[in-house]
Amino acid sequence: MGELFRELFSYSFISRALVVGILVALCAALLGVSLVLKRYSMIGDGLSHVGFGALSVAMAMNVAPLAVSVPVVVIAAFLLLRISETSKIKGDAAIALIASSALAIGVIVTSLTTGMNTDVYGYMFGSILAMSGGDVVLSVALSAVVLLLFVCFYNKIFSVTFDEAFAQATGTNARLYNMLIAFLTAITIVVGMRIMGAMLISSLIIFPALTSMRVCRSFKGVVVTSAAVSVVCFFAGIVGSFAFSTPAGASVVVANIAVFACFWLAGLARSRFGKA
Repeated sequence: MGELFRELFSYSFISRALVVGILVALCAALLGVSLVLKRYSMIGDGLSHVGFGALSVAMAMNVAPLAVSVPVVVIAAFLLLRISETSKIKGDAAIALIASSALAIGVIVTSLTTGMNTDVYGYMFGSILAMSGGDVVLSVALSAVVLLLFVCFYNKIFSVTFDEAFAQATGTNARLYNMLIAFLTAITIVVGMRIMGAMLISSLIIFPALTSMRVCRSFKGVVVTSAAVSVVCFFAGIVGSFAFSTPAGASVVVANIAVFACFWLAGLARSRFGKA
């Protein structure tokens, strides 16, 4: 095992992927708790499709992918909230509408320009080889912004997550903090797509939150456990990917599935023995 870790950390691209991936996993887990509780967990999947469309256009125009995808995905996140609040198209329908449209545009642009080459495949399913030095610096900076804003506005995010109507009645601008959650989610999705891919990035949002909810009852407990589970699963997935030569993104998802199954069994056992 020690030899495996020495070999693992001898590759600079894996070290870069671990640094960015652990930060993204942490951000996604923290935001995922609120998104799951608000029944808006599929926003990650929708925004990742928008991100793929934006990346396809950026690649066709020979523009820096993150420079295009970050503002586009942020705008899409705000648009999703706006559609859900002001029209008859609600929640999952709004996400499906925007996601399918963006994915279709991305596929058409890709087919007319670069074709389904290695870069496009990496954006769809993730690639730890895709992280350049510049990407790492930008990704770490954006992740730090997400973590800082989440910590600073933790109490407000907590209030709009559990009882938005009560939060508004007490003077909290619920719409502003919903937009903040959407903004932070959009940044996390774009940064994480480089490693996890557009098809798998939403798993970092959904799995840790659902896993921690199997055994934790308080919001803070769920948040802390979710963050720990997400980081551990990401690291385990990268190690498994290196050891067995499997795709990194898929390996991380499998690690999350295994931990979710363990927590589910633990929660089931606790509920049964608790009633006995």
